Amino acid sequence: MNAILCALLLIAGASSERPAKTVEGPEAPARITRATVLTPSEGPPVVLYAATNLTDRSLDTITVTAFVFKDDGTLKARQTAPGRRNLDARETKYSTLVLDGSTVEPSDIIVIGIDQIQHVGSNEWWRADLKPAAEAAVPLKKR
Repeated sequence: MNAILCALLLIAGASSERPAKTVEGPEAPARITRATVLTPSEGPPVVLYAATNLTDRSLDTITVTAFVFKDDGTLKARQTAPGRRNLDARETKYSTLVLDGSTVEPSDIIVIGIDQIQHVGSNEWWRADLKPAAEAAVPLKKR
C-alpha cells in the first residue's frame, strides 16, 4: 500500500492530530516542509510529512529521524527510518513514519528532520546531526 493511501486511512481513523516540529541540517539538499502527528484510536502514532527536494538533481534515498521529547523538554526517544526513495528535482512527496519505538504520550513533543540524503548516481551521502537542533527546538523547562 503506498504512503499516501496509508496516510488517508490513518487520517480517516485518527482520534487526534497535531503538528510536529521540523528541523534541518546545514545546507540540506531537502527539507521537511510539513509534518503532522496522527494518533489513531488503536496503534502507535504516525507522522505524516512532506519532503521537498531543494536541488536540481534527483535524490535516491532520504533518511528521517524523529525525536520524542517529554513536555518538559527531556529527550525520551529517537527513531530513524528510511523515509523516501526517488525524489525528483524540486519535487515534494508525502511519506509516513510510524512512531513505534517507544510509547508516545499526548503531551510529548515530536521533532522530525532529514538527516541523510544520497543523490541518484552518487556514492556520497549528505549527513547532519539533528540532535542539537531538535533539542534547541524543545528547550528544557526549569523546575
